[in-house]
Amino acid sequence: MNFPEYTQPIPAITTKQMIEVDRLMIEEYDITLLQMMENAGRNLAVLARERFLGGNVQKKRVVVMAGSGGNGGGALVCARRLCIWGANVQIVLSHPEDHFTDTVLHQFNILKKMGEPFIHSEIVDRLATAHLDLIIDGVIGYSLEGNPRGQAAHLIQWANAHVAPVLSLDTPSGLNLTTGEVGTPAIRATATMTLALPKKGLQEAQENVGELYLADISVPPVLYKAPGLALNVPDVFEERDIVRLS
Repeated sequence: MNFPEYTQPIPAITTKQMIEVDRLMIEEYDITLLQMMENAGRNLAVLARERFLGGNVQKKRVVVMAGSGGNGGGALVCARRLCIWGANVQIVLSHPEDHFTDTVLHQFNILKKMGEPFIHSEIVDRLATAHLDLIIDGVIGYSLEGNPRGQAAHLIQWANAHVAPVLSLDTPSGLNLTTGEVGTPAIRATATMTLALPKKGLQEAQENVGELYLADISVPPVLYKAPGLALNVPDVFEERDIVRLS
């Protein structure tokens, strides 16, 4: 399935502005973080299936790398969807579950009840990766400050060492979404699916971003008119929940 290319002007935002979008969604419109996470992860799974897995995920081998924050939660939603559709999914966690935010723990517990296995990043090098079809990167989102460290850095290096394509959620892990500064290390993605609006930093790091897609997380258009944003945003998603930007 081809995703429509959106060619009209669309504003790019900073990390600070995206935090404000999230705040308004929750506090002014009663759209919960779990709802946004579900939308993000579902769209990521659809993009993974249609762009990288030939439209049918049956028996395809996918590694999903999940961090302890919001991006990790979205990646876990994606993992759940791919599991339900029949993929062979291996879920790698950057941190033990006692480090998870409440929303990520919620997604983790669903998968746990489904009987899906998890491995921790310390042993990711033991994974059998022959014939791996796709790596999903949900390690670090827009909250990054400085270079990735610890097990998050280890997962980034592990992913970059493999020939399988990498699909990043919102941003390649290790990229500063406001400045475009590429951290050490940083994911070199085949494609990135960012959320709601494109981020300014993505425009500065094309080699790490790869193909750029934009996905709907159900932001009410009127929200962008709020005083803290004052953005003129067109009807990007009138045809599809996912569009290609570059």
